[in-house]
Amino acid sequence: MLRTLYTLLFLVFLAACATTQHTAKAPETFQQKLAAYCGKSFAGQTIYPEGNTDPFAGKALVIHVQSCDETGIRIPFHVGEDRSRTWVLTNMPDGLQLKHDHRHEDGTPDEVTMYGGISTLPADSLAQRFPADVFTAELLPAAATNEWTMALSPDGKTFSYILKRDGKLRYRADFDLTKPLN
Repeated sequence: MLRTLYTLLFLVFLAACATTQHTAKAPETFQQKLAAYCGKSFAGQTIYPEGNTDPFAGKALVIHVQSCDETGIRIPFHVGEDRSRTWVLTNMPDGLQLKHDHRHEDGTPDEVTMYGGISTLPADSLAQRFPADVFTAELLPAAATNEWTMALSPDGKTFSYILKRDGKLRYRADFDLTKPLN
């Protein structure tokens, strides 16, 4: 009788655990959080470097979050009239991959394209860091120590794109997610 009671309690415990596991919501991944902005465009500004040392100084910065699906997200990044840049985020078996796709006006790839790396942070983070991969180091030896970061502010108001080289800040742009352009 006591054994039957213990068995019954054990089965109730297992059922409760199974129910809890099925009802608990998995944390949203960085990609899911970013995909919430899919189909929208946002203006930004260069935060670093300041002044005229920035090659993008005086030019409008706009990102377009698009092509959001289970394989990844494409984010064209326009600098003034220059529409040659797209950030490509792809879900890979070993993490989220960032590649910089540079194209000429006719759509052909630039000779310096598809550089980037695979994130070193957990998928449920607000930020993803992408150290330069081997392809990048071979294509652009000076960029072998690059680390790109894409981050969403905890309040969901800002998307940041950050580049460090040799551990030092080289570029940062922030985009206002509270004011979609479309």
